[in-house]
Amino acid sequence: MNRDRVKAVTLAAMCFALFMANLDDTVMNVALPQIQISLNSGVSGLQWILNAYTLSAASIMLPSGTLGDIYGRKRVFLTGLVIFTIASLICGLAPSLSILIAGRTLQGIGAAALVTGSLSIISDTFPESKEKAKALGIWAAVSGLALVAGPVIGGLLVDTLGWQSVFFLNLPLGAIAFWVTSHVVKESKDSNKQRLDVTGLLLSVIFLASLTYALTQGNAGLWRSPLIVLLLIVAGLSFLAFLFVESRSSHPMLPLTLFHNSTFAVVNVVEILVFFTVVSLLFIFSLFFQQVQGYSAGATGLRFLPMNGAFVIASIFSGWFAARLGWRFTIATGLIIASIAIFSLIRINADTEYGAILWSLILSGFGSGLTLAPLAAVGLSSVPSTKVGIASAVINTSNRLGNILGVAIQGTILTQQLASDLARSLFAWSLPSNLQDRLIVDVLRGGFQVPSHLPANISTQAMHQAISNAFMSGLHATVLLASIALLSGAFLILVFVQPTFNEVTKNAPLSIKQKKRRRMNF
Repeated sequence: MNRDRVKAVTLAAMCFALFMANLDDTVMNVALPQIQISLNSGVSGLQWILNAYTLSAASIMLPSGTLGDIYGRKRVFLTGLVIFTIASLICGLAPSLSILIAGRTLQGIGAAALVTGSLSIISDTFPESKEKAKALGIWAAVSGLALVAGPVIGGLLVDTLGWQSVFFLNLPLGAIAFWVTSHVVKESKDSNKQRLDVTGLLLSVIFLASLTYALTQGNAGLWRSPLIVLLLIVAGLSFLAFLFVESRSSHPMLPLTLFHNSTFAVVNVVEILVFFTVVSLLFIFSLFFQQVQGYSAGATGLRFLPMNGAFVIASIFSGWFAARLGWRFTIATGLIIASIAIFSLIRINADTEYGAILWSLILSGFGSGLTLAPLAAVGLSSVPSTKVGIASAVINTSNRLGNILGVAIQGTILTQQLASDLARSLFAWSLPSNLQDRLIVDVLRGGFQVPSHLPANISTQAMHQAISNAFMSGLHATVLLASIALLSGAFLILVFVQPTFNEVTKNAPLSIKQKKRRRMNF
């Protein structure tokens, strides 16, 4: 096999594995309602199905790059591929929620190795800058394709073969990617000796896990319990210890000096806010379309297609906008567009037709897509060229953190608001408090369906209306918070990020030489 063909096959294998890993980021949303009923899960269980994957991926994302440099990028990539594929089998065969969550945790570990490993292998395979730029462009496009295809593929599989098929799909894909990678991709390492920051890794895992558990279990009404208070204290102390260790380590997992640059620090905060919003919207509206409006998983996936398509299109053209309007202005504009579009969703109710929601979804996707590529470009351009690799990993980790917080916080807000609103309706029907609590638990665990055994004074239709109204109350609260989050991101960009070169110079007075050069061009 000649060199060019090896490069092409290597790129195809990396993109193939990346597509598989990123698909599981979005494909799960449309499968959640079926899983909830099948495994008798509450909303917190659904949150853990998503967050177990994202949490483990975020924890391993930074050190997996270091492991690849030390032990070989191909070896770590293949190890991640094996872990991901075996974990998919565990998820597909899971008889209970706890085993499914354990499988999702393993999937996240494998996905972290796949994402960072594929990027490192591509960079090593295409050393020339122009070739590398094209290869990375294709790599990024595959991520966007997975975003668009995830809900549609997931919906079709769930409707026809059940939710388990979402995981079984990874088995043949993983086997193909393993065979191609092991036969074609060459091994590479970093000749410089490196060490794994084990202390930093352990502290970051403790921080993320304790914080996520506390936020997720809050929707069960446990905010004042000693366990939740203890976990929040552990999260705070482990975070402070992490900062202390990283600031004094000779080989930190997260170089804190990167955040001395205000632009880079703000970029990461805004990345968290954007993914907090996008991922939580997919989660909440998957439940809305299926469990409130009664659409199938496949129909729900198709209803996300315009939003995700607008996201990808805006991502592709965001560089063109930024080159003409300035990076900072493009980012802020995208955030404001998405914020307004999401805020407009506060007007919808349980019976609102899809056509009335469509443009809000499209504009929110377009605004978010317009933001992310320029945001990453500004962040990477704000650090020295020698730190671009680790800066990219930090931004990617911020994305994952936004995912975790979006699902945990917004899911908790939805559940708490729904339970509170439904409790008021049940109280108005003069039901005893213990019966109210049992009905609320039945609703949350039954996929927001009307419980089978109702008191004689409550009709099925009245209970269904009360549940729908309560869900919409929770949805409106999450939409409001998401809109505020994006608007806050726009404020941070405009106030704290310095104007980029093209924004400074396009309004500056021209020098004599520049005026002469411009006349000569005419």
